[in-house]
Amino acid sequence: MTEIHVRPRNDGVEDRLDPDTDRIVAVPNAAPKRRRRYGAALLGGGALLLLVGGLGIGGWRHYQAELELAATAQRSRTLVPEVRVDAVHASSGKITVSLPATTTAFEAANIFARTSGYIEKRYVDIGDRVKAGALLADITAPELDHQIAQAKATLAQNQATLQQTQASRELAQVTNARDSNLVKQGWLTLQQGDNDRLTLQAQQAAVGVAQSNIEAQQAQIRILEQEKAYQRVVAPFDGVITQRNIDNGSLVTSGSTFMFTLMHADVIRTQVFVPQDEAFGVGPGVDAVVHVPEIPNRTFPGKVTRIASALQPGSRTLLTEIDVPNPDGALSPGIYCTVELFIPRKTPSMIISADAVVFDQNGVHVAVVENGIVHLQKITIARDFGTEVEVHDGVKPGDQVILNPMVNLAEGDKVAVRKDKPRTS
Repeated sequence: MTEIHVRPRNDGVEDRLDPDTDRIVAVPNAAPKRRRRYGAALLGGGALLLLVGGLGIGGWRHYQAELELAATAQRSRTLVPEVRVDAVHASSGKITVSLPATTTAFEAANIFARTSGYIEKRYVDIGDRVKAGALLADITAPELDHQIAQAKATLAQNQATLQQTQASRELAQVTNARDSNLVKQGWLTLQQGDNDRLTLQAQQAAVGVAQSNIEAQQAQIRILEQEKAYQRVVAPFDGVITQRNIDNGSLVTSGSTFMFTLMHADVIRTQVFVPQDEAFGVGPGVDAVVHVPEIPNRTFPGKVTRIASALQPGSRTLLTEIDVPNPDGALSPGIYCTVELFIPRKTPSMIISADAVVFDQNGVHVAVVENGIVHLQKITIARDFGTEVEVHDGVKPGDQVILNPMVNLAEGDKVAVRKDKPRTS
């Protein structure tokens, strides 16, 4: 019997002696196949175990998520949200209104020539301060002097005519008195008596005409003398010359030549147009303060002195005038300024925080908390101050309104008022 030698190898085969050929051949080893089948079985079992564990864990997590969702839904149904609130308070007794305005002089006059002639001398210029009655210019008009002389001569003629007429009246009166007795006695005819009587009446009328001519001529002389007085152009009141339109030698015509503009600026008259919603309560005596942008560190107090008493139909505004003392001349006529009016309030109103106002499809309203219950109240906004608004109705002083209310907040919802911690300095 032939002995077979086996030499094991590490590559899954083994060397054996072939008895027929006496040669060594490689024969596959059966042991690795068995080991591979056993390893695959172990791997499949592990994968199955992992799959079952993953499914179990996923199911458990899904169950826990459902429980948490149900708990959250239950809490949302029973949750009472906390809200911040602010109290409504009544507005002050006065309305402070700031409006644009323009300053004007308390008195202003455009001075025209009242007599025709030439400017003989001009005494003032733009910016000069003058007193009432101060001489501004002299006008020369030689022909006016001739007219006055002619009028006085005519007056003398009329006076002489009056004297002559009066003498004729006296003669007619004496003649009529004498002849009337003779007519009664029959020494003169009735015709003669009528002539004497009517002649007396005619002379009396002539005296009246002569007297009227004298009065007319005297009036004409006064007119000419007044024109003569107008040759001296004087200031009608204290003020400042703000415009000059003539110079020495200029020809001026009575009633048409513009000479000077004079303004009285010791008191400044400020005109402002107050809107309708603030005009009720404006009247003489209301306090006001004028601010000029170019004079930021100074205010000019004054009072309302007159109002138009009727609103302008186009703008629905009330013309209001404020007199501001200006003794040092710091204010000038014609400048832009702003006026603060402190108007007594005629209708009550409330102030609420702007964060409490809600604008939606239901209009403008606020959420008021009363005994933990929400009530939606419609309001009417009168004025918007930015962080606060003034309302006329819908709330009352002391009401608690919710600040920044939730979108889904509805009528009748329950809320809890948040107790904010006091501020520490």
